[in-house]
Amino acid sequence: MFNEEIFNFNIDNIKNDLAIEGMAITDEDVNLFKQFANEEIDMPNLIQTLKNEI
Repeated sequence: MFNEEIFNFNIDNIKNDLAIEGMAITDEDVNLFKQFANEEIDMPNLIQTLKNEI
């Protein structure tokens, strides 16, 4: 498991950094990475899901 508080803090920082670059991360993206962190989804499935969103 991971520390939810630290994870959310890091996501907020990443969102801010990406916004500066004109990019955005959605809540769906965050949920996917949470699933990955909880080992509910593996890397190949994570990559495929992200590709399908594009």
